[in-house]
Amino acid sequence: MRWIAVFTMLVALQVPARGQEEAARLKQAPGAELVEAQCGACHSVRYIMMNSPFLGPAQWDAEVTKMIKEFGAPVDPADAKIIKDYLNKNYGG
Repeated sequence: MRWIAVFTMLVALQVPARGQEEAARLKQAPGAELVEAQCGACHSVRYIMMNSPFLGPAQWDAEVTKMIKEFGAPVDPADAKIIKDYLNKNYGG
């Protein structure tokens, strides 16, 4: 009976640890704050890090354009250029 209490307590102590996830941090470079604000408003910036091995400059440009034109991301053209430049320089496969 005592082992059940110990086991229950050990399981209970592990549950909060699983729920806590370290915040994703983009590479610090010009444009990072804009990317975090604009892109991070709709999805985790982990999306950027997960896709970086697969996307080159042309694909990142297409992704940003898709987010604006197809998904309605409210990004003005000047900011879109900064975002594309940042992604291509820092995460362009």
